Amino acid sequence: MVDKEEYRARIIRTASRIFSHYGFRKTTMDEISRALKKGKSSIYYYFPGKEEIFEAVVLYEANQLRRRLTAAIKEVDSPPDKLRNYIYVRMREFAKLSNYYNAVFDKNLDHYEFIEKIRARYDREELAIIRLLVYVGNNRVHLPWRTVSIPPWRYRQCSRGWRFRYSGAGAKLTSIIASRRY
Repeated sequence: MVDKEEYRARIIRTASRIFSHYGFRKTTMDEISRALKKGKSSIYYYFPGKEEIFEAVVLYEANQLRRRLTAAIKEVDSPPDKLRNYIYVRMREFAKLSNYYNAVFDKNLDHYEFIEKIRARYDREELAIIRLLVYVGNNRVHLPWRTVSIPPWRYRQCSRGWRFRYSGAGAKLTSIIASRRY
């Protein structure tokens, strides 16, 4: 007998590969069932439709990203290294977790309610992490731009690849990130 949670996880992992390859719009339930070598009815037992499978895939990838970011932050002690690790791991993992990346940034998925919830959660979590890193860095006098008051959302913009100018701090942050060898 198949364990229900194990089979549900198998559906999520398999669907993740298919969504990554074809994208959300082009993926069909037939392709997912074919990859699982099961009938569509066995998938519908666990998920009402493709949107719910995609939501489960995105949440699965979000949890993977969260675990990896937490590990990257915890493996170093100094706040600049924590921030550097956070940004590097975030960029590297987004390249791997294409379904989560698409859910967060693809404007073609705007009309799905669950996507908006995922985006809002992502924004809250990312801003909270960056606020904490900046707060700890400023209080421990570790960050080189201590005297410059930079809002945490500016760091978030930088981590998303946007450029900004703020009393020269952008250049400092860029040089700190670029100085790390990966």
